Amino acid sequence: MNMASIGILFLFFIVIRAQTEGKLFVEVECKTGNVGQYGQQSMLDCVVTISEEVKEPKILAVAWKKKGSEDALLVFHKGNTTGQPGYRFAESSWNDRNMNVSLLITNTMMVDRGDYTCSVFTDSGDDITETSLRVTAKYNKPTISSIPVNITGREDVILICSSVGGYPEGKLRWFDEHNTEWPASSKMEAELTNDGLFKLSSKLSLLKNSIFSKYTCVVFNSSGGKEGEVTLEIPDTAASEGHGGVEGSDQISKIVAPAVVIGSLIVGLLLALLIHRRRSQRHHREVPTCEFNAEQGGLVETYKERGDGTV
Repeated sequence: MNMASIGILFLFFIVIRAQTEGKLFVEVECKTGNVGQYGQQSMLDCVVTISEEVKEPKILAVAWKKKGSEDALLVFHKGNTTGQPGYRFAESSWNDRNMNVSLLITNTMMVDRGDYTCSVFTDSGDDITETSLRVTAKYNKPTISSIPVNITGREDVILICSSVGGYPEGKLRWFDEHNTEWPASSKMEAELTNDGLFKLSSKLSLLKNSIFSKYTCVVFNSSGGKEGEVTLEIPDTAASEGHGGVEGSDQISKIVAPAVVIGSLIVGLLLALLIHRRRSQRHHREVPTCEFNAEQGGLVETYKERGDGTV
């Protein structure tokens, strides 16, 4: 519908309004806030209420218009309905006796968010009401890449997580295999694309000595709800050489420590046996004997070693 047709239509509305001024028999009631999902159908709920004094009301004209746009989205006039592609009355069998004038958007896009006006003229009065549409979009499942591509654990690593197609702006968060978040080591950026949706990207920096075996990137919407996640598993060799190397050291310590204890016990036993043997040999070499000493006037105990070194 061109501008001339819209001008004639609203001139007709003004005439009708002048004829029915002062009558409060008609009211358009719209849901103040409507929420639509990107890529799906959205509906702006509006109904016409008529006072009890009015019998069998008839709608003469309806016009749906988005604020900021010169062209009407949907118009009913003189029994004919015209509109832009993707916009129609919510009830497919709508007619001039149907008081449900809700607008259906068949494929919701980001350009559809904003404020709308619904103008209704009947044979018993008219009314204009405003309503609004808020559009949300769910983020796609995130993806993870790494620099370098092959993680060996011998160098620092950067993990990159990306998710697109969401609105409003969400968040990407990193978690390790113990479900511990890594906010200090990550940095997120949000970019608004040409289709009005956000692209989120986050980089997680890892040092070669602090690499776990698994990292999970989770995308959350603006309300804090989880919308998707992806997990990257680090090869065992890389994890063992990185953070896993610490775990490897622990395993080595667990092996070495008992070995040291056992070795100490063995050395102690050998030393005890050696000392015992030396004491035994000395005891056998020295044999006590008793001899008479005339000068001292008694027996004197002396030690003589046998020639063969045995008792």
